Amino acid sequence: MGMRMKKNVENVENVARSYLFVPGDRPERFAKACAAGAHAVIIDLEDAVPPAGKQAARAAVADWVSPDHPVFVRINGAGSTWFADDLVLCGLPGVAGIVLPKAEHPADVARIQAAGAALVLPLIETAQGVWNAHALATAPGVQRLMFGSIDFQLDAGIDGDVDELLYVRSQLVLVSRVAGIQSPVDGVTTAIDDPEQLRADTQRARRLGFGGKLCIHPKQVEPVNRHFMPNEDDIAWARRVLQAAEAAQGAAVALDGKMVDLPVIRKAEEIVSEAERAVH
Repeated sequence: MGMRMKKNVENVENVARSYLFVPGDRPERFAKACAAGAHAVIIDLEDAVPPAGKQAARAAVADWVSPDHPVFVRINGAGSTWFADDLVLCGLPGVAGIVLPKAEHPADVARIQAAGAALVLPLIETAQGVWNAHALATAPGVQRLMFGSIDFQLDAGIDGDVDELLYVRSQLVLVSRVAGIQSPVDGVTTAIDDPEQLRADTQRARRLGFGGKLCIHPKQVEPVNRHFMPNEDDIAWARRVLQAAEAAQGAAVALDGKMVDLPVIRKAEEIVSEAERAVH
């Protein structure tokens, strides 16, 4: 049907699970954020910086970024008065990629890539962004999609973050898979001191097919990284599946009353491989 697909670049070993935001007008926090254990850091020039501080924050980021500590930068949206000036950051050494807030149109992604961005991560925060998600996912330079769940609720007039957003989350997972890009990144958990809520949100994201989560505080990083990994029960089940499959030597085999076929074996291999990488 003429659908253009990217080559699938999903590689669990190289997929960031945690993205930690740090305000762009607090350069004294940049290095601390990079040392917090997150798989990636996003310096935020959008929501975290008031209008009067945009120019100074942009200059602070330009002065600090370096290949020694690569970071992503969330610039201001394409419809803002600061977007054009923010594009000067795109090609700087040390800027691993650009997060585009309120992403809606592939043409805006193209402008960012033309400015020198190595990678672009569209942040889906509006109904229009969801509607154009496939076009954004297949735009050149896009590594993965991110979900701005709070802004999306406001834009769509939705009250709730669980069942109310299930359709949208599933759409982003499906679109990412069809486009052959990395699995999407789920939105923030605003409750900083509620580990149970963070656990539930992270594990839900993992079950739905998300590959990472946005973090707004360093204390969220370690739990997010941990909850994206297989738990002990998953690992024990996977090892039993592989042992049963090996013992069967290609013959049909059942485990706990269920058939162990090739997709089950592949899933078990994935879990064990991910667990072993975590140990090392």
